[in-house]
Amino acid sequence: MTDSRSQKVAQAALMATADETEAAFYEAMQQGDIERLMSLWAEDEDIACVHPGGPRLVGHVAIRAAFEAVFSNGGVHVTLAQVRSVEGPGCEVHHVLERVQAMTPEGLQTAYVLASNVYLRTAHGWRLALHHASPGQPDDMQDMIEASSVLH
Repeated sequence: MTDSRSQKVAQAALMATADETEAAFYEAMQQGDIERLMSLWAEDEDIACVHPGGPRLVGHVAIRAAFEAVFSNGGVHVTLAQVRSVEGPGCEVHHVLERVQAMTPEGLQTAYVLASNVYLRTAHGWRLALHHASPGQPDDMQDMIEASSVLH
C-alpha cells in the first residue's frame, strides 16, 4: 500500500460515527478521490452499490470500477439536501436526498437523487455497506409523511 493510500485508510479508520463516514463519502465524491471513497467501504465481500438506473454492483472490484467511470471527468458536485436516519446497535440506515449539479452545454443543471446509505460499525470504525440510489424530483424536498401507522 502506498503512503497516500495508508494515510487515507488510517483516516477512514478514525470515523467514530456513521455521520462522519457519510460526510467523508460525499467529500470523496466531490473530489473524485477513488482511494478515499473506497477506503470508506466495509471489507465484506457482499457490499453493494446501485447508481440511478444502473445494475446492482456487488463487491469492491465492481464498485470501484463504477466509481472510476463516474470520476473519469472529475468529481461529482453532490450535496445532501435532506438526511433522515434510523439507528440500531452497530448499524445505521440513512435515507437522503442528494442534489447533483453539473455544467452542460445548456448551462448548470440540477438533478435530485434519492439514496439509502447503510453503515456498519466494524473493528475499523463505521463503514459503508450499501449505497442505493434512484432518480428523484425537486418536489422530493417535501417530506411525505403517511398519516396511517400501518406499515406496508
